[in-house]
Amino acid sequence: MTATSDRRAAGIFSSAAARTVQSYLDHLAVERGSSANTVSSYRRDLSRYLTYLDTRSLSALAEVDATVVSGFAAALREGDPDHPPLSAASSARAVVAVRGLHKFAYADGQVAADVAREVKPPAPPRRLPKAITVEEVERLLGAASFDRSPLSARDRALLEILYGTGARISEAVGLDVDDLDLTAKAVLLRGKGGKQRLVPLGSYAVEAMSDYLVRVRPGLVRRGRGTPKVFLNARGGALSRQSAWTVLRSTADRAGLACNISPHTLRHSFATHLMEGGADVRVVQELLGHASVTTTQIYTLVTVDQLREVYAVAHPRAQRRPR
Repeated sequence: MTATSDRRAAGIFSSAAARTVQSYLDHLAVERGSSANTVSSYRRDLSRYLTYLDTRSLSALAEVDATVVSGFAAALREGDPDHPPLSAASSARAVVAVRGLHKFAYADGQVAADVAREVKPPAPPRRLPKAITVEEVERLLGAASFDRSPLSARDRALLEILYGTGARISEAVGLDVDDLDLTAKAVLLRGKGGKQRLVPLGSYAVEAMSDYLVRVRPGLVRRGRGTPKVFLNARGGALSRQSAWTVLRSTADRAGLACNISPHTLRHSFATHLMEGGADVRVVQELLGHASVTTTQIYTLVTVDQLREVYAVAHPRAQRRPR
């Protein structure tokens, strides 16, 4: 452990900058409604930032200028004795956290200028989302209902919700019974920052959910202490995110799907298949709960790529033919 990490472990960060960091994290949690995961990630990033400031004998944000923030952004990619180099995506998140901190301090009147405003986070490489085909989705869902056991019905309902609504795993396991309206074929999802969105349910999801709620869930409830959550474990408690991951992995193995499928794979597949079916990108944005359409537009790359393949095969002038 280095001298810096020794001092940090001893809790010397009672500086003005550290107090501002704590106020900012409280602001995110209480006033902005940020998730616990987001606040935890920002806490780690800003703790590293405090360490960086400490090595430069800076104890207050008023002493920081744009070159210090830029130096921290560069150090994230280079690493140091206490931290390995971060990827572009992780570095970008840390820089966003620092930018948010300085913006907060400026708005709160603690500093005279927002010195981090012009420091841009590194752009992560643009990658196409991983998606599986419609046929693979059908194999996966079929493998979830391989028998008539109670947990099999629950697993089928869970996977139908994940693929049928594009829900994040936290949104799915966080569902309460009152969030479902099977008559109207709709579900209320609670996304990041406490934002809510009403998403339609397809007939397959309604059928699977009805079977689970009527035939299975009452028996699971009796094993526990009573919970409004839709998806329950074998003891009658709320199904955790980790258990939902296990459900998906075991079902994918049973379906013979070799690729590394995650809950986000089903979310990506939901969006990709909608775009392939002709859905407008802004409709998909609303269904996914994206704050910006820019986030959703990456799915258009999937469609364009497939259109290019079709064009190359079908158009007579797409490729030069040997003479």
